[in-house]
Amino acid sequence: MTRWPLGRWLFARAVCWRAPYFATIGPRFLVVEHGRCEIEIRDRRRVHNHLGTVHAIALCNLAELAAGVMMEATTPRAMRWIPKGMTVEYLKKAAGTMHAVALPACEVEVRERGYEVPVDVEVCDPAGEPVFRARVAMWTSPRSRDRA
Repeated sequence: MTRWPLGRWLFARAVCWRAPYFATIGPRFLVVEHGRCEIEIRDRRRVHNHLGTVHAIALCNLAELAAGVMMEATTPRAMRWIPKGMTVEYLKKAAGTMHAVALPACEVEVRERGYEVPVDVEVCDPAGEPVFRARVAMWTSPRSRDRA
C-alpha cells in the first residue's frame, strides 16, 4: 500500500478498523515486512500521562501492535498466533514521537504442535534513546484443517 497516495494512512486505518482499540494511539506504520515491523506514534495530548510524557499503557499498546503486525507478516499461512503475555521495562520518561521496532526472537515456522514465539519490541525517543522494552509471548499453533 505504500505505493498508493495515502497508502500508509489507509493501512493504519484498516488495522485499527480490525482492532479498534489501537486507534487510541494513532499509529503510523513505517515498515511491515517478514520478521520486522516499525511503527511511530506522535507526541500528542491523547497519549500523555499526568506528567506530560507518553503514558506507559500507550507504550504497551504500541508494543503489542508492533508485535502483532510483525507476526501477521511473518507467520506461515498454515499457522495462527495470539498474544499470550507481555513483560515490559520502562527505561526512562518517554517524550516526543515514539518509534517502535518489533523483531521475533526465533524463527516462525510451521510445526505440528503449538509453541511460543517471543517477540522483542524496543521503543526509542526522537534522539534514538531506548525508553521502553517489551517481550511479547505469541502462542503460535496450527490452523484448523477446515480453515487453512
